[in-house]
Amino acid sequence: MPPSRARRPLSKERVLDAAIAVADRGGVESITMRRVAQELGVEAMSLYHHVPNKEAILDGVVDRVFEEIEMPDLDGAADWRDNLRSRARSTREVLSRHRWALGLMDSRRNPGPATLRHHDAVLGVLRRAGFTLPMAAHAVSVLDSYVGGFVLQESALPATTGDELEEVAKGILEEVPGDALPYLRELIEDHALDPGYDPLSEFDAGLELILDALDQQLN
Repeated sequence: MPPSRARRPLSKERVLDAAIAVADRGGVESITMRRVAQELGVEAMSLYHHVPNKEAILDGVVDRVFEEIEMPDLDGAADWRDNLRSRARSTREVLSRHRWALGLMDSRRNPGPATLRHHDAVLGVLRRAGFTLPMAAHAVSVLDSYVGGFVLQESALPATTGDELEEVAKGILEEVPGDALPYLRELIEDHALDPGYDPLSEFDAGLELILDALDQQLN
């Protein structure tokens, strides 16, 4: 590690950046004081001048992840659907980069300022649109569950490109007799193997279903 990197002054921000880099490579379980210190080229004891313990690091990295997610615009011209659609897409993009944060974001007892501002803005969008408080809470829950679940599913897909999907789909069809599982065969042949099909486009389709259902509750 270059000596100049080790001589750079430490700060809480640098510690959190290093912890995120460690987690992006090895998952949240890899965040330890020792590994974060190694990432920075310092001794572990040096970190305690900036963060009191590992729990503070975990609180901090969650808040940094929320900072990356697009904040709903309470004062702009966008309506509630556009706001929530943009926020959902941004959340998916950010969590795809930091999948380790999925199980961590709702587990912290000491949410940071970015986390609190984000939740307040999402609720504000819904309340200003006319949703009752219980419905606003339900909307946040179902949207976050959908985005988080999709990211988990997306990370486990055996294929993401068109060529990979075609290979997997054809392999399944080879194992299915011609007169068996007709609806699954129809899905594969007429949908999944369509030249223009993108397996990741399912996210927007599901999101619109949720927004349509919320719209019905509002009206």
